[in-house]
Amino acid sequence: MNTDNTLLSTLGIEVIHASKDYVEATMPVDERTKQPFGLLHGGASVALAETVASLGGFLSIDQEQEICVGLEINANHIKGKRDGVVTAVGKPIHKGKKTAIWEVAIVDEKDDLICISRCTLAILPKK
Repeated sequence: MNTDNTLLSTLGIEVIHASKDYVEATMPVDERTKQPFGLLHGGASVALAETVASLGGFLSIDQEQEICVGLEINANHIKGKRDGVVTAVGKPIHKGKKTAIWEVAIVDEKDDLICISRCTLAILPKK
């Protein structure tokens, strides 16, 4: 998968592991991902979470016949982060014929929870 010139490359997101049942990715907390007060931007966390969920969803479908797209996402920002790296771990909590739901936990280097997110994906026929 080529991620050049995408949001992944812009935010420095790196996929560590990807399968239909588990996705892990990292993102730096730096000038690309911080808000003006010096903390990790909630939108960057949401982008990381949706990236993880969407990748897992994509690996779970019949890629010849289907596509999956984000339908809804929510996130609770638990703890601030000023620098370093965050890691997102996503696992499916529902895999249906028309939708999938993934839960994504974003943690810091000490495994402290930074953000918890739930992403619903729509599974659509390829046209």
